[in-house]
Amino acid sequence: MQIKYYQTCFKDMLTPIYDSMEAEQLFLIALEEIEAKTRIDLMMNPNLETTKTVVWESVLDELVKEKPIQYIFGNAYFYGLTFTVNEHTLIPRSETEELVEWIINSVDQSKPIRILDIGTGSGCIGITLANELPLARVTLMDVSVGALETAKNNAIKNDVSVETILQDVLALDTLKDKYDIIVSNPPYVRNLEKVEIKNNVLDYEPHLALFVEDNDPLIFYRKIAQLANDNLQEGGMLFYEINQYLGEETKALFESHSFVDVELRKDMLGNDRMIKAIKHN
Repeated sequence: MQIKYYQTCFKDMLTPIYDSMEAEQLFLIALEEIEAKTRIDLMMNPNLETTKTVVWESVLDELVKEKPIQYIFGNAYFYGLTFTVNEHTLIPRSETEELVEWIINSVDQSKPIRILDIGTGSGCIGITLANELPLARVTLMDVSVGALETAKNNAIKNDVSVETILQDVLALDTLKDKYDIIVSNPPYVRNLEKVEIKNNVLDYEPHLALFVEDNDPLIFYRKIAQLANDNLQEGGMLFYEINQYLGEETKALFESHSFVDVELRKDMLGNDRMIKAIKHN
């Protein structure tokens, strides 16, 4: 069977679910994962054949069911690194790469620092920071055993050394160490916003890592701010990914906890998406 046949199948079968560009991108990801080929390879040899028709059919069947392609192949790519993802972890997103870039550009890379990544999931934030900041000592925290095991394996896969803590941050009264940076991408989607969530997220990604109750959507931000008052070094920084609809409310929360230079930043799509706060000296 020619591979171009499946290119047509992806377009015909997936465009009712995704737009044509997304369907083509899914095909190209599958092409690389299944055949180790790229768009250029197919352009140079349009008559490329495959012996993996069963794999192609299986992948297409899963995609029609709206299963994310990252879960189908078990891999996601983030800041130049490869991460294992599964039902215990969210799929890393490009806006989170922007948060990581902000952190990297905000630190003095000539000095050793301690970083805590709360709600680490796949470990994409903390592991990337450990990779990019060789003098950083990084700790990953998560409440999910499955997520933390995945993060440990991702650290090994990407050849970085991290510490891990299995812990529900909401149950903590204090952190055991002092940190220079605390970063978190906590659950922040309100239940009322579920109507905006696509099925490929709603049906497959872990709700534990996504959703908070409508009556207290900033519960994780408040708790971590309280912990940071005692366990963040003077002049230390907090970084968060946030709910785009609650930017000003989140900023006001940190200001009410005596953090200074609180900065709200938009992502590449123009949504309020991340925030930085500094502990007052």
